[in-house]
Order: sequence, then structure tokens, then C-alpha cells
Amino acid sequence: MLAGVSVEYYTRVERGQLAGVSDSVLEALARALQLDEAERGHLLNLARAASGGSVVRRRTRNSKSHTLRPGLKAALDAITAGPAFVRNGRMDLLGTNPLGRAFYADVYAMGDPVPNLARFCFLAPAARDFYPDWDAAADVTVAILHAEAGRDPHDKDLHDLVGELSTRSAEFRAKWAAHNVRRHGTGTKAFHHPLVGDLTFTYEGLEVTEDPGLQLLIYTVQPGSDSAERLALLGSWAADQAGTPASTIDPTTRHDSHAH
Repeated sequence: MLAGVSVEYYTRVERGQLAGVSDSVLEALARALQLDEAERGHLLNLARAASGGSVVRRRTRNSKSHTLRPGLKAALDAITAGPAFVRNGRMDLLGTNPLGRAFYADVYAMGDPVPNLARFCFLAPAARDFYPDWDAAADVTVAILHAEAGRDPHDKDLHDLVGELSTRSAEFRAKWAAHNVRRHGTGTKAFHHPLVGDLTFTYEGLEVTEDPGLQLLIYTVQPGSDSAERLALLGSWAADQAGTPASTIDPTTRHDSHAH
């Protein structure tokens, strides 16, 4: 009634029969159901896919590629105040700055040809420690993958990833069935790093205009906080790993006592 459509018409839409449904009707449904921006975009993408239309965003080579343009890689390396990385909608970790590489050491330790944050979250035992609220992190991970599936329903790599995670993780299967979607824009996150302990970051997610489908994420800490001190320790270790004799911590030692 709020959307101004008949019960029969709405029931057809709710069952997924979206072919031919106009944008005005979809917008009316989005308002009536009080969908957020991510949910609204997902609905429009699903309707376009059902009608044989193109997805909202233009795809480029780099959204599928596992390498970054030199200019984007240089911009990433220029960020030194906190971990920064570029990922695609499948949550492939395509590049990091040195702090980001140190921050995601356990993700890289999985040895995958292309590190993937979703595979780490659901398949790596270390993820249960890395994410203090693992269940919330897992919900966000699945919601991002669901949103990507709506934007690009023909992405074979994404289908393969979802299939693998569904086969190997009952928790992923249950969360995937919920059909939640989310955009990863800005907020606060807590982590427990195996080397330096607890870290709390504010993050910003920026869409890469030249490479639709890619997102640059930057993590920062509050100056003078415990997290800032621990991030400095992580930076020292990262410099040491790169060959700079500036390390103040031993990478084989966990700093749990410092964290607490």
C-alpha cells in the first residue's frame, strides 16, 4: 500500500520476478521498505540483471586483474600513517602499503596466489583471534560478497569463491542464506594483531574512479592512543622486514602482555 502497487504485483516482485519492473516502482518499494543505500542499490542491480540490462557500474580490466596500475600502487605506497590496501568486490587483496602488508601478515601466510579476506575470515583459524568480534566481521564479509554478486552476477571467480566457502564452512552457508548486503564506507574496527595486540582503527573506504570495482581502504589511529603506540611497533617490524635496521620488536614474539 505504501509503495502504491497491488498485492499481486508486489508478491511477484518479492518472488524475484523482476524482469520488466520499472525503476519508479523499485524506488517506491525501496522507500516503503526503508532500504538503506546498499540495499536499494542491490535491488536495482538485481532488477537490471533480471531484465538483461547492464549492472550499475562500468567494469574495467583492473576490477578483474590481480595487479594494480603503477599510479595506484604509488599512491598506496605514499600512505604511511596507517595500513592501506586495495581490494575488489570479491575481497581479493590486490595491494597494500608496507604497514598494510605487516597488518595482514596472517592473510598472506595462507599462501594463496591471490590473498582473499573472505577466505581468511572463514577458513583460517587465525581469523578467530584477529577479529575480536568474529561473528560481526563474518556478517560484514558475506554482506559485501552479496552486494558484489548483485553488481556482477556473471563473475565466475566470485561464483567459485562462494562455492568453495559454502562447501567448506557451514557458518558461511548460514550467513549467505540471509541475503544481507552492505557497503564498506567508513567506521571503526577493532583487531587483535598477533605481533602487537589490540588495535582500534577508524577506516575510510574510497572508490577508485579510474578502476570501477576497486576500493582503497585506509586505517588510521587516534594520536597518542594505545593503538598508536602499537601501530608504531608494527611499523618498526615492517621496516625491519624490508631490510631497514630500525626494528624495535622481535617478529617471533607476540605482544599480548603489552596489549593487555
